[in-house]
Amino acid sequence: MARLYDGGRALGRVRPLLLLEAHPVGDDRAVTQPTVEDPPKRGRRGLKALLWAGVALVLAGLVMLGYVGWQLYGTNVVSARKQKQIVERTQQMWAAEPEVSVQGKPERHRSAAALIRIPAFGSDYVLPVQQGTSDGVLSEGFGHFDGTADPGEVGNYALAGHRVTHGEPLRNMPSLRPGDTVVVETRTRRFTYRLDTDPNLLTVSFSGVWVIDPLPENPVPGGLQPSQRAGQRLITLTTCSELFHTDNRMIAFGHLVRSAPR
Repeated sequence: MARLYDGGRALGRVRPLLLLEAHPVGDDRAVTQPTVEDPPKRGRRGLKALLWAGVALVLAGLVMLGYVGWQLYGTNVVSARKQKQIVERTQQMWAAEPEVSVQGKPERHRSAAALIRIPAFGSDYVLPVQQGTSDGVLSEGFGHFDGTADPGEVGNYALAGHRVTHGEPLRNMPSLRPGDTVVVETRTRRFTYRLDTDPNLLTVSFSGVWVIDPLPENPVPGGLQPSQRAGQRLITLTTCSELFHTDNRMIAFGHLVRSAPR
């Protein structure tokens, strides 16, 4: 044990914190210094692996956030621009070209088969309708189900539109009520349909294709459906029943109340 002294008085025994090896004066041997051992290499490799794993997780999170942001906002900007261009091009072509049959299928991106106006969504609401329901068509407005009636015809003019992303043409469909109108414009005529059902009261699965039949008949006894009279000129609007991904569809039925020259 070592003693610490103060003015010749012993202060007591203490445990030395560090003992240095003493050498005689003039001894060339260096005083031994305490050393700290380097951490094992395996430990360093583990820390690096954890660091890179964390970086990868952060990057993956950023990619996912970017994708969601693109879907919710980016696609709306791009689709709104496309829809406006198609509407303007269609109106210009209708004003310049000779009359074409309603049954004619305009070349995609050239013009729309029809234009849709829903006054309940605002006076400036006008979107194109193109043939089919592919992703490309629905990203540019409404899609007209193949095999269903054309505007104003006997049968069921069935339309589909996104409720979220890609311009969101039917985002506010839950606000529609019986009595609201849907105006369909073609090259020569304007067809006005009146809704008969509340879209909040009928949801079907993705496989519920009965809603686009010429005269839709609900397979559920007592379920919501159009009036079962032959020879009607109907319209059906379909969209996602929820804002985010779902296989269910919200449905609204209506019937033609007026047809007039455009």
